[in-house]
Amino acid sequence: EKQVFQLRAHMYQARSLFAADSSGLSDPFARVFFISQSQCTEVLNETLCPTWDQLLVFDNVELYGEAHEMRDDPPIIVIEIYDQDTVGKADFMGRTFAKPVVKMSDEHYCPPRFPPQLEYYQIYRGNSTAGDLLAAFELLQIGPGGKSDLPPVDGPTDVDRGPILPVPLGIRPVLSKYRVEVIAWEHQIVMFIVVWVRTALGSLYPALDNHHTFASQDLPENELLHPPLNIRVVDCRAFGRYTLVGSHAVSSLRKFIYHPPDKKAQHWNMTG
Repeated sequence: EKQVFQLRAHMYQARSLFAADSSGLSDPFARVFFISQSQCTEVLNETLCPTWDQLLVFDNVELYGEAHEMRDDPPIIVIEIYDQDTVGKADFMGRTFAKPVVKMSDEHYCPPRFPPQLEYYQIYRGNSTAGDLLAAFELLQIGPGGKSDLPPVDGPTDVDRGPILPVPLGIRPVLSKYRVEVIAWEHQIVMFIVVWVRTALGSLYPALDNHHTFASQDLPENELLHPPLNIRVVDCRAFGRYTLVGSHAVSSLRKFIYHPPDKKAQHWNMTG
């Protein structure tokens, strides 16, 4: 018996991809394969931790079998990561597999199964690990009422990205403003990283000197979803050329996070 579905691939982020370019970075994009269809995310330039924050929708996916078989054992989704070259074809970087959470037309779209939660999927290149993909996949049966009966995609919208749909609310992580400060001492390749949690957007302050730099970044409030901090050391050559000397990844920023005290709580303790 033919069953018709819509697949929603919530492609949020990848981390710890390997460097495919001589710069020590990559220009990654993901291609998602399901049955006879495939779609790609946008290409993000010069990063090992791309945040695509993109929803890929596969319409009119036809599957054959009993309804309970589709729900309990859906087909496998194949996700491949590529590095986009300026000339020539894209370079393969790794592959992972996932199974979607299935909702039949007579089921309610509600917890605990829906909306699906983001999960990490290990990316492999041959027998070697090649990073992680943070994503969620759901397969929604289209009933007699058609696609109008499917659960709506709950924002946010981003007019600057045109037709690209972001990961909907309820699935995408809650973000907060972080300030990342990096201090380097002279010629020692030693760095000290401090992450300041900021709940509101703030203006950037000028760097103190050549050994102190910082940047503001929106990161998930869930610290387990933080991407690693990648540090590259380059040799500056003539005519604006750079040669990669070495790189290092700080896999977890948890021990560097500073939570500023709650001023309202302090005031209440002092006056109460």
